[in-house]
Amino acid sequence: MVNNVVEETDMKRAVVLGAAGGMGRALAKELLARGVETVAFGRSRGKLESLAEEIGHRSSLTIKAGDALRPDEVAEAAAGADVLFHSMGMPYPEWGEKLLPLAASVMRGARMAGAKTVVIDNIYPYGRRTGPEPATESHPKRPHTRKGRLKLDMERVVMDAHREGAPALIVRLPDFYGPDAPNSMLDMTLAAIAKRKPAMFVGRLDVPREYVYVPDAAKAVVELAFREDAYGESWHVPGAGVITGADIVRIARDEAGASKPVRTIGRKTFALLGLFNPFMREVREMLYLTEEPFVLSGAKYERRIGPLPATPFEQGIRETVRAHMAKSADAVGR
Repeated sequence: MVNNVVEETDMKRAVVLGAAGGMGRALAKELLARGVETVAFGRSRGKLESLAEEIGHRSSLTIKAGDALRPDEVAEAAAGADVLFHSMGMPYPEWGEKLLPLAASVMRGARMAGAKTVVIDNIYPYGRRTGPEPATESHPKRPHTRKGRLKLDMERVVMDAHREGAPALIVRLPDFYGPDAPNSMLDMTLAAIAKRKPAMFVGRLDVPREYVYVPDAAKAVVELAFREDAYGESWHVPGAGVITGADIVRIARDEAGASKPVRTIGRKTFALLGLFNPFMREVREMLYLTEEPFVLSGAKYERRIGPLPATPFEQGIRETVRAHMAKSADAVGR
């Protein structure tokens, strides 16, 4: 890391909301690897128990099922915690009803518990990219989609709470991928290729896009959480550059030894599927990101924190495919 003198916040105990999801799981693993006692919080006790069985650290990991829309349950989970990581997602069709109440509940619960909050977010509030250079944290926020406007409103909820005495920071990530990241669009493509089945890829195969490897993102996020001067700001954690869908498919198929076709799906397909499926209908408005890629700048992070973890795509994609192949082999074995 850089040699800047910074004040580090004390973090002996943390709580991860949405710990059974892809980002939450990676955060829990990273925290435990750093010796931080961790509470894994989520809606499903069964998923949390599976997480605990997988990652071990029984003496340092506690699981707690609950409803994050109830600030008292958030506060109970965060009791004694120094930092609360909010990585809890929800299906697109529920955003209009629950996204802002969830943010408000998390911030209220964190304040009740006396914990700082790290919010994992995406790039939706920015809207379309306005120039050729990677976007810094000062990039204008001009969301032109419903979900982008909701995410911008969520940012206001978080930062208003920060100004009222509940320390918080926001980390923005591009699309992510990696082992145990089932809630990413790229995961369905890599999982199908790993199983040597026909696969679907969202968007054009010739458009270079940015993806961040989930374990890298978790390392960078946890590093930010330790930095006292990081709170009250938003931060970008980009991936290891950009890559086309064609190259992703090539690497994945080479690792899997697969030759089944990969079909692209775009606006027409989503419009048709959206007639019957609310989730597909909600995805359609975000397809501009597959056509006009938005690339993040990590300059602020590197200037104030240090080098960003950046697993090369060749390595990260192969590791993800191998993880899916191992899961398939285990399922056959059972």
